[in-house]
Amino acid sequence: MFRSPLPDVTIPVVPLTDFVLGDAARFGDKPALIDGPTGRTITYTQLAQAVERVAAGLAARGLRKGDVVAVYSPNLPEYAIAFHGTLRAGGIVTTANPLYTVEELTHQLNDAGATFLITIPPLLETALAAAQQSNVREVFVFGEAEGATPFAALLQSEGAAPNVEIDPREDVAVLPYSSGTTGLPKGVMLTHYNLVSNLCQIAALEPLTPDDVLIGILPFFHIYGMIVILNSALNNGATVVSMPRFDLVQFLELMQKHRVTRAHLVPPVVLALAKHPIVDQYDLSALRMIMSGAAPLGEELAVAVSERLGCKVKQAYGMTEASPATHITPDDRIKPAAVGVLVPNTEARIVDPATGQDVGVGERGEIWIRGPQVMKGYLNRPDATAATVDAEGWLHTGDVGYADEDGYFYIVDRVKELIKYKGYQVAPAELEAVLLSHPAVADAAVIPVPDEEAGEIPKAFVVKKADVDADELMAYVAEHVAPYKKVREIEFVESIPKSASGKILRRVLVEQERARRAR
Repeated sequence: MFRSPLPDVTIPVVPLTDFVLGDAARFGDKPALIDGPTGRTITYTQLAQAVERVAAGLAARGLRKGDVVAVYSPNLPEYAIAFHGTLRAGGIVTTANPLYTVEELTHQLNDAGATFLITIPPLLETALAAAQQSNVREVFVFGEAEGATPFAALLQSEGAAPNVEIDPREDVAVLPYSSGTTGLPKGVMLTHYNLVSNLCQIAALEPLTPDDVLIGILPFFHIYGMIVILNSALNNGATVVSMPRFDLVQFLELMQKHRVTRAHLVPPVVLALAKHPIVDQYDLSALRMIMSGAAPLGEELAVAVSERLGCKVKQAYGMTEASPATHITPDDRIKPAAVGVLVPNTEARIVDPATGQDVGVGERGEIWIRGPQVMKGYLNRPDATAATVDAEGWLHTGDVGYADEDGYFYIVDRVKELIKYKGYQVAPAELEAVLLSHPAVADAAVIPVPDEEAGEIPKAFVVKKADVDADELMAYVAEHVAPYKKVREIEFVESIPKSASGKILRRVLVEQERARRAR
């Protein structure tokens, strides 16, 4: 059993919005959120007032405790208002990837049971098409667009926000979607207490102050951007400069202009900072710390960026099912290859997948986690919940790693079969299902293959039953999924390796691919 080297922290049993915005009045006119492209600014006072008005507006439109509001939008300052306005009204927020197709969004709206949907004008066509195939009663849009209610209408509410009784340990606050260790995306039920716990745990190893400025480039729909950037910053009086999409030049301009002090990134962005010649044209001297997560960062790359920018570079680790942080590297004791130490109030085991036996320091096994940040479960999926969190409360991460004698953890492989494309989760089963819907495909299997820029890309092995070429199949998949999920390589084969029960043996394909690339 491994425990955090840090002392336990006290976790208040309060609703998430009360915890995050509890000091908003004290921070007053300080900028809470700045829209990077336009410079539009929302102060802490304005944020707190807007959250109250949106809560009142949603309640007036019939939102009741436990109702689900879907936010389908890129990063904007209003994201925080929609997020906390929903929670303040007693609702649950489900966050959807703005790259989703109509099919993908429809699935999430129906699975989550969403009542309201909030989006932006460029995504409205997709949003309305999905809403029509769901139980969504009203679609709101940031700004204005025909066919939807302006989000500003919620801000014009004259009434008071409802007084809703929240049980933080039991009531779900956020319902992000994750593929977990396998299969299709599932709703991850994170309670108010899960998220407050994780914010307290993060603060012990990622100390933010009102002097900090964070760059909000990682998507707020993803648990990393939602909690580690957006809500951690707002909880500590820091400022978040939001970007709706990644553009290297704009990213560097905003880092320079706003004197960003801490940047929470993913390996592909770190790679650009290490290698792109344009980086030298910008003054990034205010940057003290880069934290990389969502996928492993190579030690050489971490050291290269640290030396080039003159800032510290550290890693963290977690998963949606853990709200997300389980490991963070301390600011003052960085080991570049490690994902850090266990956050406070957290235990871990390292278990040999073959024997089920615990292993010790320096030995590899699947990492199991137990702590107050571990999810309540998957929505309406007791089978998947039981397969991921056991009866003793251990979250089986599906990641293989080891711990050193100082309690630092290292991730080396995955038991689970997810593909991590630029930090995004891609479920092989989802792409296989799309491929199998093509009339020329008899069978298919999808695996991750390494890629320097993206980390991993999806490669498909396809058995044909009619004449078709790789480009045609890749275009077909691209029509049905978000851009980051696209199949990037196809190899035609005679058969797909399977177990006696018919389960695809992706591990066999992965090992064959590794051996081939190592030659």
